[in-house]
Amino acid sequence: MAQLWGGRFQEETDELVYRFNASISFDQKLLREDIEGSIAHAVMLAKQNILTIEEKDDIVRGLTGIREDAEKGTLAITEEYEDIHSFVEANLIKRIGDTGKKLHTGRSRNDQVALDMKLYTRRQIIETERLLRELLSQLVSMMEEHLDTYMPGFTHLQKAQPVTLAHHLGAYFEMFRRDLLRMKDIYRRMNYCPLGSGALAGTTYPLDRDYTARLLGFEGPTLNSMDSVSDRDYLIEFLSAASTIMMHLSRFCEEIIIWNSNEYQFVEIDDKFSTGSSIMPQKKNPDIAELIRGKTGRVYGALLSLLVTMKGLPLAYNKDMQEDKEQTFDAMDTVKGCLRLFCGMLRSMRFRKDVMARSAVNGFTNATDAADYLVGKKVPFRDAHAIIGRLVLYCIEKNTSIDALSLEELQAVSPAFEADIYDAVSLKTCVEKRLTIGAPGQKAMKQALALYREFLKKERESEREIPEE
Repeated sequence: MAQLWGGRFQEETDELVYRFNASISFDQKLLREDIEGSIAHAVMLAKQNILTIEEKDDIVRGLTGIREDAEKGTLAITEEYEDIHSFVEANLIKRIGDTGKKLHTGRSRNDQVALDMKLYTRRQIIETERLLRELLSQLVSMMEEHLDTYMPGFTHLQKAQPVTLAHHLGAYFEMFRRDLLRMKDIYRRMNYCPLGSGALAGTTYPLDRDYTARLLGFEGPTLNSMDSVSDRDYLIEFLSAASTIMMHLSRFCEEIIIWNSNEYQFVEIDDKFSTGSSIMPQKKNPDIAELIRGKTGRVYGALLSLLVTMKGLPLAYNKDMQEDKEQTFDAMDTVKGCLRLFCGMLRSMRFRKDVMARSAVNGFTNATDAADYLVGKKVPFRDAHAIIGRLVLYCIEKNTSIDALSLEELQAVSPAFEADIYDAVSLKTCVEKRLTIGAPGQKAMKQALALYREFLKKERESEREIPEE
């Protein structure tokens, strides 16, 4: 058992207790961050004359070698170590001797793990932002392609008014844009360095915390050592934002699943993103969309788990906080995996424009416009509403649509109808006369697309680089 403590203990830790307490099985994900933070700490200690330059150089060389060997697979991370910190320190001491024992000067595992999790989460935010930008770029391309692809808009899953596919996709652009902005906001708020806070009360060594923060790319050091080691707000915020991303993906997947059904036939999902049935040869199932929808609950669970873990903890660090990692790591991987798969599925889907337009016509989505037409002919709105209601009932009985009725049939319900009714209730007219910003008409959509392209341009210009592996 390789542990960083034990001087005051006279008996070995019970094997069951050791296994229950150990975190090496999952916190080994933090190897890179642990070494990055340790190198910065050693450099700062040398700057403050707490270490000699030679000692610092030995430590940095030893830490770099551990990272390289672990990444190559020539140094195994095994469960003989309690956690990733003991793995790194024990191997450092093996390599450079007693100098390695000086690395932990002015540092506790509490501020060390707080730093590692911040560095890891910061990287996850950058990667998630990149994937969201890819999805937003894909949505803009599809919107430009489908400005005149007419389809029914829905409320209560009932056909309501005609829109375009571009307009429908634009609603998801807005959702995922908010998701991206949330990630950026979390990054800004969390980007302060806890290293140097010690166990909870700082240290008597003359550390330069501002210097350490700069070395690691933080805005500055955290300002309260107790909060520094016990803060997990940034993880809760990340998981909350991740849950919202998954909720948006799940909603979109639900629509794709519905649109892909035989009853709708709005889209055809590419074979690469579908599966078949072991017994029914005709089946082509939207499994990727369903799995993304299902994995949403997995991410929600991580958020709720951490909230419950943190809700009753007194200051400062408590071992409960070790439970911040496994489900958070899983949620981070889940969100990124779902974004990658969803973007690929979306890119390869084929939209059936003719079916979508026919569905809009047959669903009486132009009924509101027909009522507005009568209002334009001086019919009071309430009377117009009732007239169109009777027409819809007549069409249902005849299994037809409003624009398929003859002028005689229309005038039998109201003499206000004239020959221009057909143009007034065409899908093109119904959509194109909606020109206010945010509406589905082409003029309004082109305004929105210009703003979306400008947003993505600025995002690309300010994009943070993902640190190399």
